[in-house]
Amino acid sequence: MKIPVVDFGVYSLKEDDVTDEQLDAVGEEMKSAFIDVGFVYLKNTGISQEEVDRVMDISKKFFLQPEDLKEPFRRGGFTQNCHHGWASLETERLNPLRPSDLKETYNVISVHSDMKWPSEGAAAGFQEIQTSFFLRCKDLSLRVLRVMALSLGLDPEVFLSAHSLMGRERNLTTLRTIYYPPVDWDKMKEGQLRCGEHSDYGSITMLFQGTNDGLQIHSRSGEYISAPCIPGAVLINIADLMQRWTSDQFVSAVHRVLLPPAGDTSTRQALAFFAQPDDDALISCCDGSNKYPPVTSGAFLEMRAADQYT
Repeated sequence: MKIPVVDFGVYSLKEDDVTDEQLDAVGEEMKSAFIDVGFVYLKNTGISQEEVDRVMDISKKFFLQPEDLKEPFRRGGFTQNCHHGWASLETERLNPLRPSDLKETYNVISVHSDMKWPSEGAAAGFQEIQTSFFLRCKDLSLRVLRVMALSLGLDPEVFLSAHSLMGRERNLTTLRTIYYPPVDWDKMKEGQLRCGEHSDYGSITMLFQGTNDGLQIHSRSGEYISAPCIPGAVLINIADLMQRWTSDQFVSAVHRVLLPPAGDTSTRQALAFFAQPDDDALISCCDGSNKYPPVTSGAFLEMRAADQYT
């Protein structure tokens, strides 16, 4: 099994004149992928590889700084949002049965100008580049959510109205830049991965990968399949709240990032945009069933995030 690739050109960020027939066609392709796999590659979205490379470049410059220069931006140190900021190596453990993950991250949740941002030396331009890309991803995610709703025969506002506060208070949508440093093979713990097995929490995730592979998806047949880097494409997956929202029509698939081959000291980068409903949005089954009890987005996400950090 392979992850399908869908051309999103008719509704890319560069296109505003799209017909219902075109939306129906692309929606059917995406719907099939989300039902069967839970993941889909979208090409021709309007977000260029150059934009992605720019964010990865400034992010890597931040991560390669000495730890004392990163410490002021640690996650938990922002009064405006406790989830915003930097998490050091082995801070997160996405699979609680494994040792902590071998990655560093920086979460951009608020795009308010009054946040404290890295700005000195190698990190000059960090705020502008990150916030600009956040807003581009926000716009694309809303288009994707619209097509998803239409593919299920729903009013698009069912999804769109619940995502009105992305980038502002009372919404935990996150642009996460991820750096997997060279593996220190002498210090490896048994069972340790770059990122342990997990499913995402919110509505959808949009992932932009660097040049090195390692991501695997757990398929419905019970095997892991590779999700290789496709330059210029974004990999989109269903997250847990969306699976509840659609009464299991769309699948939130478990995934992981493996270590490179033994002795390999290469790095890996990725950018993940986690689209989350507004904190107060009440998520109930959109087919009118009671398969899952209603839950607010904020309560569900806080519950899931509590197990993530060591």
